[in-house]
Amino acid sequence: MKRKFAVVLVSGGMDSAVTCRIAQKTYNLAFLHINYGQRTEIKELQSFHSLADFYKVKERLVVDFTHFEKIGGTSLIDRRIDIPEGLSDKETPSTYVPFRNAQFLSVAVSWAEIIGASVVFSGVTEEDAAGYPDCRREFFEIFSKLVKIGTKKDTKIDILTPLMSMMKKDITLLGTKLGVPFELTWSCYRNNDVACGRCDSCLRRLRAFKKAGIGDKIEYELQTQDLRP
Repeated sequence: MKRKFAVVLVSGGMDSAVTCRIAQKTYNLAFLHINYGQRTEIKELQSFHSLADFYKVKERLVVDFTHFEKIGGTSLIDRRIDIPEGLSDKETPSTYVPFRNAQFLSVAVSWAEIIGASVVFSGVTEEDAAGYPDCRREFFEIFSKLVKIGTKKDTKIDILTPLMSMMKKDITLLGTKLGVPFELTWSCYRNNDVACGRCDSCLRRLRAFKKAGIGDKIEYELQTQDLRP
């Protein structure tokens, strides 16, 4: 039986890399990456292509969003706003990009409808939802209803979030079990060469590897001893 296509949103990070492996079990893959002026755009794009090569994905789409830079208001893009150091304890950190996932999903659904894909995969987690409102389960459930209303009558596209209820440690363990190449992924919010080891995303990654009892193969500027295995 011919396998259907799935569009996978691939940021180049750990979660999307694990999501790729999960999707690969059932579907032919089409990888989507979006550049939006983020500080680590160069490295994330590199990771996207490295993962696509690893998973032998031919169907690739890279979309450039220029409007986020014009809108501003987030430290991921606006260099005048400092990337905070340490694990974030704010309800909505400065790294939040307003309504980003809605726009990413819109592109994914548009492409899925064109190429006949039946599924869109996203690697979001509820662990991130505390600071990013568009990572919540409720948001994706409502967006799925919009997809049903806003596409052709004979189109059926499901949005799947297989990691939604998982913690980062468990995602790390699952990815390791599945042979996910974490060394090809990128999590740092600040740098394109060596991960800073100080931003919230780096620290969450380091903490996850420590809790999982696994060594992280990427290099860090700052080796935070209390978070490393």
